[in-house]
Amino acid sequence: MFIGHYAVGLVAKRWAPKASLATTFMACQLLDLIWPVLVLLGIETVAVDRSATEFTPLDFIHYPVSHSMVMALIWGLVFGFFFSVFTGDRLTALKMVAVVFSHWVLDFITHRPDLPLLWFEPKVGLGLWYSKLGTVVFEAGLFTAAIVFYLKETSLPTLKSKLVFWSLVIFLSAIYMVNAFGPQPAEETPGAMIAAPALAMWLFVFWAAWIERCSVSKSR
Repeated sequence: MFIGHYAVGLVAKRWAPKASLATTFMACQLLDLIWPVLVLLGIETVAVDRSATEFTPLDFIHYPVSHSMVMALIWGLVFGFFFSVFTGDRLTALKMVAVVFSHWVLDFITHRPDLPLLWFEPKVGLGLWYSKLGTVVFEAGLFTAAIVFYLKETSLPTLKSKLVFWSLVIFLSAIYMVNAFGPQPAEETPGAMIAAPALAMWLFVFWAAWIERCSVSKSR
């Protein structure tokens, strides 16, 4: 799951208008923002296995700190706690907990049974990734619907704001299509070389902040 998580981030901005778009983008992808750091530190493990699923060759061998069900909830509570501390808005903080945990729910739909509930076993996953077409239709559909939903609430009053927003949409879509249909990494690729580029996902948090600075919410 990739653009599907950002779909949640867009929808969450309308559901929780007091949170910034950068905040909802960080919340919806928090687990994946943590994951590459843990892989680079040797705490979690990933490898390439081209037989893993039809959609992705990545084999998530061990990642309970970032992606177990229990830790997803804990990360959500931590995120919500700090949001509440800095804003004093407890209701929106609770919504951010749900946004963080939504990441695990969407991963549960798409991943093969490699998501731990606690640490090692049992591991779960409905395996939508076994079908490349099914995954693309499901995730692209979520993303498209979320864009429509977001634009009903937020105006893009200037050419600059339109360019910033749609450039992000196009960039995310392009990355997704390359990951889905582009060349696969070699099976001997080290886990660090897989995780390091994922740190670039922080860029989308700052991009979201840029969008909001150029936009005017109709609800304000």
